Amino acid sequence: MTRIDYCEYLLSSQINYTLTHFAEHTEGMSHDKINRYLRDDKLTPRLIWEHVKQDIVYDSNGYLLFDDTIIDKQFSNKIESVRRQYSGNAHAVIKGIGVVNCVYVNPSIDRFWVIDYRLFDPDRDGKSKLDHLSDMLSHAAYKKCLPFNKVLVDSWYATHKIMLKIDKMRKIYYCPLKKNRLVNDSGAPMPTTSYQRIDHLCWRQAELERGKIVCINKFPKGYQVKLFQIPMSTHRTEHIATNAMDQNSADDVRKECAVRWKVEGFHREAKQLTGIEKCQCRLGRIQRNHITCAMLVWICMKRAAVTAGKTIYRIKHDLLKHYLLQELRSPSLAFA
Repeated sequence: MTRIDYCEYLLSSQINYTLTHFAEHTEGMSHDKINRYLRDDKLTPRLIWEHVKQDIVYDSNGYLLFDDTIIDKQFSNKIESVRRQYSGNAHAVIKGIGVVNCVYVNPSIDRFWVIDYRLFDPDRDGKSKLDHLSDMLSHAAYKKCLPFNKVLVDSWYATHKIMLKIDKMRKIYYCPLKKNRLVNDSGAPMPTTSYQRIDHLCWRQAELERGKIVCINKFPKGYQVKLFQIPMSTHRTEHIATNAMDQNSADDVRKECAVRWKVEGFHREAKQLTGIEKCQCRLGRIQRNHITCAMLVWICMKRAAVTAGKTIYRIKHDLLKHYLLQELRSPSLAFA
């Protein structure tokens, strides 16, 4: 039993990704044998980088995207590393395993690659999601030496620690701020007037088009950002902060923020096509190894999709094509 065997199973299976199902369809392979392999092996996020770095097309104007997703374990009572946390997909607090992902985007060719991830398990390592993001950002810039110019995160990660770190690295950030963040729009480098909530700000037409300069509460004195009010839909408006002080177009800011949804595309594809949520084993080590293998399978399918000029969904579903053709020609279960 090897990692290649398990990844091949995740790649080939369509709806069932359990160890029992794997053992039933593999000669000479038992459930216990598979379980022992996943329990004893130790797969780390470094494997993701080793498998994907040969595929990346670098761009000096590239983006780094950070976001987390919840591996749904709502019906689990004894799986290690599972904790109750908020899921943006379910819009509720659910039981699951949190995964913070880092995605690299080349805007010139409109392609993206997952390059790193961290599991949110503070009981094991004592780290928060912000700590994981900070670690991956440092690894991308100083160890992987990735060429990038912009960093996009969602409102959960738009803290002074992260924003100032990006600014210190001389990179540009676009961060949506929560509506209860306190800002001052007096325009003074060191405001003396009181701060107010973002959703209580008054906007002139010129500011809606070109943004306004604000100071954010609890940031260093004199630190200013450019704030834009961007309507995302009929019922939702986001306030985007950026350290690109020469940015004067709300339309351009909207386009910059749209790049962030590529990481959501990765989350959707991984959950629908790799079985990343389907492991039923209780041990935390097995869950971590399964998640790593699922991401390696996504990398494999994405590479095949680019080569074939197809979508990743087509690559996965085409595995059943020959089976269906054979059944239609000579059905094993004939309709009577």
